[in-house]
Amino acid sequence: MKKSFQMVLMMVLCSMIVLAGCGSKGATNEGDANKDAAPTTTTGSGSDNSLAPYKITLVYPATAPKDLQLVQDEMSKYLTEKINATIELKPIDWASWDDKTNLMKISNEPFDLMFTASWFSYPKDVAKGQYLELDDLMNQYGKEIPGVLGDDFIKGSRIGGKLYALPTKKEFGQGFGFLFDKKLVDKYKIDTNGMKSLDDLEAIFTMIKASEPSITPIVSSKFTNIWQASNYDGIVANLSIPRGAKEIKAIDTLEDPKYIDFYKRMNKWNQNGWFDKDVLTSDADQAMNMIKAGKAFAVAQSLKPGKDKEMSLSSGVEVVQVETAVPFTTTGDAQGAMLGISRTSKDPARAMMFLNLLYTDAKLLNMLDWGIEGKHYVKKSDNVIDFPEGVNADTQSYPNPGGWMFGNQFNSYLWSNEDPKKWELFKAFNDSAERSIALGFAFNQEPVKAELASIANVEKEFDATLRSGAVDAEKIIAKWKEKRNAAGYEKVKAEVDKQLAEWAKTQQ
Repeated sequence: MKKSFQMVLMMVLCSMIVLAGCGSKGATNEGDANKDAAPTTTTGSGSDNSLAPYKITLVYPATAPKDLQLVQDEMSKYLTEKINATIELKPIDWASWDDKTNLMKISNEPFDLMFTASWFSYPKDVAKGQYLELDDLMNQYGKEIPGVLGDDFIKGSRIGGKLYALPTKKEFGQGFGFLFDKKLVDKYKIDTNGMKSLDDLEAIFTMIKASEPSITPIVSSKFTNIWQASNYDGIVANLSIPRGAKEIKAIDTLEDPKYIDFYKRMNKWNQNGWFDKDVLTSDADQAMNMIKAGKAFAVAQSLKPGKDKEMSLSSGVEVVQVETAVPFTTTGDAQGAMLGISRTSKDPARAMMFLNLLYTDAKLLNMLDWGIEGKHYVKKSDNVIDFPEGVNADTQSYPNPGGWMFGNQFNSYLWSNEDPKKWELFKAFNDSAERSIALGFAFNQEPVKAELASIANVEKEFDATLRSGAVDAEKIIAKWKEKRNAAGYEKVKAEVDKQLAEWAKTQQ
């Protein structure tokens, strides 16, 4: 009997070992771990001793600053206390972003969080399954996030009704206008408060061209892109819903009189000599450098409260902003800056815990945004900071990596040159923004991807020259439409109409 008991006991122990081995194998399987999204647990040294140590990798577009490692170490100390995690900050230069991140994705490189946006491959990557669905993860490990973001931000971030990335809480809409060189504004006593229209701007550009012949009135063709975004909820292939629309139906902007009139105006501006010679290629940084060097007067920008102060701080040249349109919010604006959890994350739950902190923990967010207190900034009051003595915008060793990309921007410190009521103004800006009637609609390109590829090639042929103002608008638009139709435009339009109609039914 004793012998039998020993045999039974040995069998039970063997079974337990086998089961334990299976459980261990399941926990390390990437697919199972992502599916279950449960944090790895053991007795750890963090504040939550049920969590095993884990390194969170955050990938975002930026130039690596000199003191990246110092900030990363400081954040890791804090995160270890909070969720027993450390962090690897992985900035990638904008110019190298596509190549390097595409390689990361196709090679199944493990990482946790990546910056994405409607204009930065979010819909395309979602279609490829790059990001995990987040609703269940957020409900379990990011419970405070919905209360911070609110319904509209979350609604606008969904694709096909599902949430694959979380947006930065920042401006909720796109304002439209210019940044002017403050030196020239002061010199000619320009009343920027009275400017509300393109006609008002034309009078100023005429004066600058006549009075300052060595100065270019307008740098960068981004102006035209911003104008479109401020007046249309663009879906695809020039199919858009105009602001103020009363029905969920797309129009062809190439047939819209307002669109055509705007580009006629751009042709006139070009003939007036108001654009810089590199108008098609110059970006915001080049524009600010030209203003700083006294070679340009204005650059077009999407605007928000305090944008001029932010740009003055980062560029080292004082500018003032002129708004010519009230803000407009589209799905693209809601998805303008987001963080998604990669399908290759080894601990999606921990990544969501980190995201929850970015929305709720001001100390962590400001470390990521501004670096280490006393070294990279000094506090002037509870939420106002400035450079330490002897440091300025040109010599700082941890320039802001892009606070607009992360978490709850309303928790970010303000600089001493900014309006102390900036976040109150942001709230008013967001509340006042006109919502597109199609906010939350995301077009699935798969059924017409071949046609869209052909249409994109046609767009490359005509769009840039139209934006430069160097051509007769009506003539170029007529040629554009002809080639676009041959590339399959009608099929795309039918698919857009179909998907919009189906989505509209879900909104009733």
